Amino acid sequence: MQDFIAEARKHRKEMESTYRERALKLFPWVCAKCGREFSGKRLKELTVHHRDHDHDNNPNDGSNWELLCIYCHENEHARYEDEQYHNAKPGQEKKGPTHTYKPFEGLAALLNKK
Repeated sequence: MQDFIAEARKHRKEMESTYRERALKLFPWVCAKCGREFSGKRLKELTVHHRDHDHDNNPNDGSNWELLCIYCHENEHARYEDEQYHNAKPGQEKKGPTHTYKPFEGLAALLNKK
């Protein structure tokens, strides 16, 4: 059993390196969520995210991938896990405001008081 698990992990790592290399050739080295740019030693912080969460779906055109920094990638998977937990269908986000606090609500009135 240990050999099977080790082989599966080795295969996964080989696949990840292959589609990561292809994704880095296809896309600019920018996080698709936060817009941070990566190069040099920091390029290792840029990861490949599978939009449909299926790591076996790796089309040659990269249509199932997006480059995300490690922080945005973790956030994306956490959001997906939350959706799964609450029985929401993946890809369908709740509509409406995500927050209720409006920090600049009365600013126009204050500026016009002069």
